[in-house]
Amino acid sequence: MNIPASCKRGLMPYAASVTANRTAGLFEPKNEHLVLALQNAATKVNMHQLLGPSRIIVVDMEYLEGDNSFEANKKVCRQMRGGIAAIFGPVSEISRAHVQGLSQAFEIPHLQAAWDARNPREDFSISVYPDHEVLSGAYADLIKYWKWTQFTVIYEDNNSLIRLQKILELARGEEFTMKVRQLQGGTSGYISMLKDMHEKLEYRMVIDCSVEKVLDILDAANSLNMVNDYFHFHFTSLDISQLDLDRFAQKGANITAMRLIRPSSPEVVNIYNEWANRESNTVRSPLLGMRAIATETALMYDAVNLFARALSSLSNQQLQTEELQCGKKETWKKGANLLNYIKSLEYHGLSGKIRFEEGRRKDFNLDVISLTNKGITEIGSWNRKSGVNISVTVQQQEQDDLTRLRNMTLRVVTIFDPPYVIKRNTTGENGRYEEGFIIDLMEELSKSLGFKYEIYEQHKKAYGSEQKDGKWDGMIGDLIERDSVNKADLAAAGLTITYDRARVVDFTMPFLNLGITIIYKKPEKKPPALFSFLSPLSIDVWIYMIAAYLCVSFMLFVIARFTPYEWENPHPCNEDSEVVENQFTILNSLWFTIGSLMQQGCDIMPKAISTRMVACLWWFFVLIFISSYTANLTAFLTVSRMDAPIKNADDLSKQSSIKYGTLKSGSTRNFFKNSNLTVFKRMNAYMEANADSILVDSNKDGFERVVKSNYAFLAESTSIDYQIQRNCDLMQIGSDLDTKGYGIAAPKGSPWIGLISREIVRFQQQQVIQGIYKKWWVDQAGKVCKTDDDEDAAASAALGVRNVGGVFVVLAGGSIFGLLVSILEFLWKVGKNARKDKQSFWSEFTEELRFVVRCKSSRNLSADCGKSRKDTDAHNGVRYSPANTMPSFDKHRDVLE
Repeated sequence: MNIPASCKRGLMPYAASVTANRTAGLFEPKNEHLVLALQNAATKVNMHQLLGPSRIIVVDMEYLEGDNSFEANKKVCRQMRGGIAAIFGPVSEISRAHVQGLSQAFEIPHLQAAWDARNPREDFSISVYPDHEVLSGAYADLIKYWKWTQFTVIYEDNNSLIRLQKILELARGEEFTMKVRQLQGGTSGYISMLKDMHEKLEYRMVIDCSVEKVLDILDAANSLNMVNDYFHFHFTSLDISQLDLDRFAQKGANITAMRLIRPSSPEVVNIYNEWANRESNTVRSPLLGMRAIATETALMYDAVNLFARALSSLSNQQLQTEELQCGKKETWKKGANLLNYIKSLEYHGLSGKIRFEEGRRKDFNLDVISLTNKGITEIGSWNRKSGVNISVTVQQQEQDDLTRLRNMTLRVVTIFDPPYVIKRNTTGENGRYEEGFIIDLMEELSKSLGFKYEIYEQHKKAYGSEQKDGKWDGMIGDLIERDSVNKADLAAAGLTITYDRARVVDFTMPFLNLGITIIYKKPEKKPPALFSFLSPLSIDVWIYMIAAYLCVSFMLFVIARFTPYEWENPHPCNEDSEVVENQFTILNSLWFTIGSLMQQGCDIMPKAISTRMVACLWWFFVLIFISSYTANLTAFLTVSRMDAPIKNADDLSKQSSIKYGTLKSGSTRNFFKNSNLTVFKRMNAYMEANADSILVDSNKDGFERVVKSNYAFLAESTSIDYQIQRNCDLMQIGSDLDTKGYGIAAPKGSPWIGLISREIVRFQQQQVIQGIYKKWWVDQAGKVCKTDDDEDAAASAALGVRNVGGVFVVLAGGSIFGLLVSILEFLWKVGKNARKDKQSFWSEFTEELRFVVRCKSSRNLSADCGKSRKDTDAHNGVRYSPANTMPSFDKHRDVLE
């Protein structure tokens, strides 16, 4: 390094009439920026006569090797022999510690501008660098504000662990999961560490390293496709503003840090412009070509000004330096007084307000900065009292994200699974080879948010599940790995939102709600039973009805015999007749009640109040009974029921004739693996035991197996609904076994999730998604399957023979039975007439049969075979039975023959 000749001995020329306050500067050659800041500050103090017209600051500059305590001791002792009022530097830890010891021993103020973790510090050593404990607390406050529950801490050396102390303490809380890694040396070490972090899904990191290593780390991350919206790099260095990060800004990188020096403050602007002008005139300045003033450079400038103001406060006192010898115990008597003035001052410099508490700088402000499309931008601030205050509103952040999204082409991974994504054989109208529900949804999102997208199919056609080694396959794996081949920004398909997946990727709001259900072939409808007309009433009711019929008939017979109003003269023309008869015989009573039951009536009607009352109550009973029967008969005769062998998951788990299964991997399979319910555990055990024969590779294979064999497939209700709309021979069994949703997935920390979720909610409110669903599930089906209700309605319009065949059987059976009874009556009458006429049975049978087949409507009894009327029963041989007479009557008569 070329050191100016005037500085090699470190003595600045001054007039004999001017009092020089001599100071010592010890720095390593690599800290030239501090040397230039010290000299520049001293020059400005002298030019502006901050100490008065007769006092100046003279810097005795010495250079030494880093961490060389012997050399530092020798050079400080030499400077002390000329008398010094303060010591500035050095920076290296070992040399600095030795100088601090000397300043303490000889009571010479020691001012530092570099970070120092020694605690407690020597009484005569004071640093304008922010206190490391308070600074560490600022880092921790920012982590808590961001609500990082999982992050990685990367440290460079042991000093880094001290700077990160408050962050490391966060790991004691249960809500924080933190991993700690040490920064490996060299580009290959950075790549190896970052690659391992990528594989282990460590997306958020706090990195404490020197500012010189920041670009190398980001370049290594960029080579692994980690410099994007999904990874967040937070650097604890306060000098990020010095770096040229423009090449990372267009990648949407999340790079944040804090800074102490605010470029927009008037003091910083003036000094920066002054130093920049000097450099433009080929004069070396403390900037050394940097984009911003380095923190330690500004702090050294502030330290000199702070020292000058303390000297100015003591201008009325004699403040003469003394020659000190390292081998003697003499101290500088004015040193303690000067140090107290320095500690009591409050000064606003390039680094903001400088005020000391207990010898430390604890009260300071920090800016929270982030890399955006516009470069390094201030997004908030921090101070000890109010903590983190992010000034960028949610609306501003969303607007910035939306602006970036409009200039992006997102890569979307999917699976060609109808109706979500269907691959065409030829290019469509929009120049695409794909169509389907997901394509339409992505088109709507693309129009609304303004981004472009490209679709590719996951090479293994897997949705994504965690493997035994902790890695993920399928679409989830493509989102996580994000390598050069399978790099995906979004995963859009029939992808179920699950807890395990949500741990490793981010999901939008569900665009479809669904559940796991069962699909099975429709069983053949069984024809109604022959006597199905009896089904509306149970056997018990039929028995009770018959019993009621017999009881009422018998009751009507008894009541009619007791009441006198049911006894009548059979010959109204013969008023003197003493013969009376009762119409309610046993047979007539049975005939009356059965006629009412059949709603036909008869010529026998009650006359007495008591019998009419019984008749009315019976008619009321018949009204209710027949009406209820008729109502139920309609349903029983028209509805043909499908008797499925299984009605729900419990039935399926308890039988062995029907095989059932799911996809080999996916959320449906995991549902049964993770369930604690007895039914589902039993089903999972069955599927595990028969995995090779019942689990399928795709939904298509599962549905084909349902059609071709005795197999029930468990899948998500949306996929099953799609198949049922197209195959009328399939049906859903039972209700949904669970409730979940389909969502669009993105890598953890994706800024697009919020924007896409908002649009999905809007689409749902405007019925956009429902319209797309109807298009692909119903309209594209090409046919409409009749539901059970439709088939029942059709059956109601026209009954078939099978529905009413039993009634015809009853009618035929009754007719045949009536014929048999009439034959028996005929034979019985033939036998009776044969005995009366005293002729043979066959002779009488022949005569009676001859009359029956003549087809005449009347009969002349006297002409039949010489029979006289008195010997033959009137009305075709029907003889009147004697009427039942009342016991209380005095006279009785036989019934007319």
